[in-house]
Amino acid sequence: MTVAKNGDAVKVHYTGKLTNGEQFDSSIGREPLGFIVGAGQMIKGFDAALPGMGLGEKKTINIPAVDAYGERSTEAIIEFDKANIPEDMKLEVGLPLTLQNQDGQPVPVIITEIKETVIVLDANHFLAGKDLVFDIELVEIEG
Repeated sequence: MTVAKNGDAVKVHYTGKLTNGEQFDSSIGREPLGFIVGAGQMIKGFDAALPGMGLGEKKTINIPAVDAYGERSTEAIIEFDKANIPEDMKLEVGLPLTLQNQDGQPVPVIITEIKETVIVLDANHFLAGKDLVFDIELVEIEG
């Protein structure tokens, strides 16, 4: 039986859920997800589940937050001066925005609070601090 190993290009179908069963993503009905096993393209816990998995095999994996999107960080909470926001922009809690980091890369944030002179933005990944469950099926291996 062909099994996946580090360095293999693989394709998987997956369904990602929170531990309460709430689904947040799935490849079902779409093309399977392709990546290189062990190359760091996936979250740590997902990547670690593939070596030794056989072609056509299905399994459910539980990934603690630390091996998923990490714990929530207070350093990712940013106070942004309202003077730097266009006057015609309608601000509301929960509104997603995109900032740029020092390298010009996009950083998605969510408005969590609106104060008198600043807005409070959360740059944590929306799954940070959450334990995850994935149902995965290995559908292709290119050694």
